[in-house]
Amino acid sequence: MATETEDAHDDGHHLPAVEDWPRGFGEASWWPFVTALGGAGIYIGAALYLMAIGDRNIVGPMVGPGVLVGSIGLFLVGIYGWMYHAFVTHFWERGADEHSASKLRWGMIAFLGSEIATFSAGFTYFFFIRSQDAWAEIAGDLPHLLGSLVVINTTILIVSSVTLHFAHGAIRRNDRGRFLGWLAVTLLLGIVFIGGQVYEYYEFIVHEGFTLTSGLFGSAFYGLTGLHGLHVSMGAVLLAIVFVRALQGQYSADRHVSVTTASMYWHFVDAVWIFLVIALYAGAEVGA
Repeated sequence: MATETEDAHDDGHHLPAVEDWPRGFGEASWWPFVTALGGAGIYIGAALYLMAIGDRNIVGPMVGPGVLVGSIGLFLVGIYGWMYHAFVTHFWERGADEHSASKLRWGMIAFLGSEIATFSAGFTYFFFIRSQDAWAEIAGDLPHLLGSLVVINTTILIVSSVTLHFAHGAIRRNDRGRFLGWLAVTLLLGIVFIGGQVYEYYEFIVHEGFTLTSGLFGSAFYGLTGLHGLHVSMGAVLLAIVFVRALQGQYSADRHVSVTTASMYWHFVDAVWIFLVIALYAGAEVGA
């Protein structure tokens, strides 16, 4: 493996060949490109769905959902390949030098910076419609958003961030038993949160008649909460990969960079949800 890597770098930094699926030379990989295609397809699927509703019928009613489901699958496959390439093959087989760990941490920070920009665009849209004079009319048709379910979901996500912090601290002390236990609890709480959000959607859509097409606020609400739900789902996939690797004994006090980066992502998702609840749920209730 080391010989292959050295030979590849002697010839220059090449684009991936067939062998790079999922193994690559250094940082060269097509997996980020695959992930980006899946992410773009999610937005395209949502746009096609909106084009099919109402009196427009520009495309067939199943085109948008089909593109959306396929894009989500492509996105998750890309994430899996990317994580496998970056963490499992590259990191585990070649060692845990501090330089590589630092690059991965800074890579996650850069990724989270792009995520802040993505969520900021959605929040800007909400604040824009919230500041309009027509908000009083919009607010009058809204369901009760700030109920017990969102409080429970918020508590679950905050607790999961705490348990992940304990798990991270345990592996840094080389306490593998506590690390596995806290990590399992975190993953379980994340899955429960996703289930709670799905149930909330069911309540709003079926019982309240509040859907994606329920005016400007409906698109803002489902756009932001759906985007966040997708990120929580992706975070759960990352935690599941970390948990499987933990069961195989691939972490120690000196080798836990993927635990660190996954923790950074999960804490970020937690912080976004708190801000989302304050701005979207509570903000919509004020003056409604």
